[in-house]
Amino acid sequence: MGKGHFITLEGGEGAGKSTLARALSERLDAAGVTARTTREPGGSPKAEAIREMILAGQARDYGSFAEALLFSAARIDHIDSLIRPALDRGEWVICDRFIDSTRVYQGVLGKLDKTVLAELEAVTISGLMPELTLILDLDPEIGLARAAKRRRPGEAIDRFEGETLAFHRNLRQAYLDIASAEPQRCAVLDATLPPEALAEAAWHILRARLPIDPDT
Repeated sequence: MGKGHFITLEGGEGAGKSTLARALSERLDAAGVTARTTREPGGSPKAEAIREMILAGQARDYGSFAEALLFSAARIDHIDSLIRPALDRGEWVICDRFIDSTRVYQGVLGKLDKTVLAELEAVTISGLMPELTLILDLDPEIGLARAAKRRRPGEAIDRFEGETLAFHRNLRQAYLDIASAEPQRCAVLDATLPPEALAEAAWHILRARLPIDPDT
């Protein structure tokens, strides 16, 4: 870890992660802190190309391990080209999804062996753990309705949005289980809150856990 701080946002479809990332970045900027927002899969040109492949469902038939390998390849490039350099410059990085998404989607729901997943994760991130992970909790029916509403006319449903409601309910519980197991890193937020209230709640947690000038 460099001189900056690394925050990740996790949760199901339509939970408002990207909106919250922008709001937190704006607050940090206003506090005189250089903040960068990014996402996974993606965040770098090579990783964005892999993102398109995954979300189009091109890896689905090859199973959870193949998907995990693709996510890991994208993550390695993302870390090397964007996240670590930004942290080394003293910037804050706010990432929409990171390791917990792989743990949940390919691990818990894809039933990928825990030992295999842990070994793959260790090689991929090489010690780069988020200092704070905000998990946006939301009833999956609400989240999927939000996701459908934001979809552009003619835009296809992506690989994960197209899963069953039972899948998304299990997804929600898997995230809550991670939060329960790692309270020192994770905090759960009520994603039914209006965006401004959600940003305020997240900002309160961020200020309590990471060093920011108390007068900001």
